[in-house]
Amino acid sequence: MADVARGLTHIAADLRHPRLPAVASVQRSVARWESAAPTLPDGRYQLLLAHLYGRTPAGQMAVGAGSDLAELLGALLDLGESETRVAALRTALIRTATDTGGMLSLLDPSAQSELSVALADPSRATEETATVLAAVVADVNSQVGAVPMVRLQLLLAPVLDACRSLQEGPLPGPVADQVRTVAVAACVLAGRLAFENRDDEASRALYAAATTQAEELGDAWRRASVHMSHALVTLYSSPDLADARQLVDQAVRAARTGDSVRVRARAHALQAEVAARAGLERQAQAALGLAWYDIEDQGDGDPSGSSFSAGHLRGFEGVCELYIGDPAHAHDQFADAAAALVAPREQVQRAIVTTDQALARIRMGDPQSAAELLHECVLAAATTGGRVPAIRLRRARVELRPWRREDFVADLDDHLMDVLGA
Repeated sequence: MADVARGLTHIAADLRHPRLPAVASVQRSVARWESAAPTLPDGRYQLLLAHLYGRTPAGQMAVGAGSDLAELLGALLDLGESETRVAALRTALIRTATDTGGMLSLLDPSAQSELSVALADPSRATEETATVLAAVVADVNSQVGAVPMVRLQLLLAPVLDACRSLQEGPLPGPVADQVRTVAVAACVLAGRLAFENRDDEASRALYAAATTQAEELGDAWRRASVHMSHALVTLYSSPDLADARQLVDQAVRAARTGDSVRVRARAHALQAEVAARAGLERQAQAALGLAWYDIEDQGDGDPSGSSFSAGHLRGFEGVCELYIGDPAHAHDQFADAAAALVAPREQVQRAIVTTDQALARIRMGDPQSAAELLHECVLAAATTGGRVPAIRLRRARVELRPWRREDFVADLDDHLMDVLGA
């Protein structure tokens, strides 16, 4: 207990927190947390404990499964702390890990050893090797919207390097496909992060690599997923809508022959959005109908693990209404979609949907109410660091030009400059 108390005191000083009470007082608090009837540490001590248990005895960051930090967070949940608070603590430590521990901080010591052996000699790679790398990709992906995109790129880069190194060697037969599966997921996520960080050339190269790897695997739904992610970033990085439409059409063709109903639904939804943006009402409505059929037809055990749901689809439906239908209906669809997108991982999508909701208000003739909603979107875009919400914000601001002399638009411009510098 005395060691823990001294450790907390040192960490508080390192983090420049207000000075803790005397070590003896902190030690009594530690005793209460570790007693037979333990109490829940307050928020300040939870953060300090997370930093204490987020390092190995050698001082290396360790925040992944099997780490002391994972044990601490589990104990906090058992004591009644909310999942949201616990997730925020882990995110805070991952932010720190990007400065000090990198990808290795997401691995427990045994996993680090497993990976080191495989990288030295790919012929000794096992299923566990692929599992370790897949866990890092999933971990980084779960932090999109919570941790700055550039930090996530730093965490993910070693996974890409590891996959390339392993694939250059003689991998055992079953492991080869597993590593290739990880490589697809890593390249897609890296392509998305490169786009978010405004490196479109790198993004295109990463999506090309993901497409090649997916074709080697032969899973149609996986190939469709790559095309869809590529289409979404192309929609905002290319001035020609035809570039995105070509990728979406490829995704739909692949999804129709694949085993994932959710991927098929998302492909049809994206096809509807691109058609609506082009003013093709009949094609957009037909694709939406297919997407709703897919959502209602889905069963258990979708191989993609996709979280695409009716809530996401309502957002696509709103976009279609915005371009080819009734903006009032679009507004209601966006409101429903935003209410359904509550998970931390969905905050980037929620920011996009809410910005589109404001755009619908402008087209309904209510610019002041739209500007009020856009203030919320500015904060969401800054928090998530998403490039697409920022692009949508600028487009909504362009539609407010007829009211540029109004105070509510001037206030929005000040907010945009203060927070986003745009």
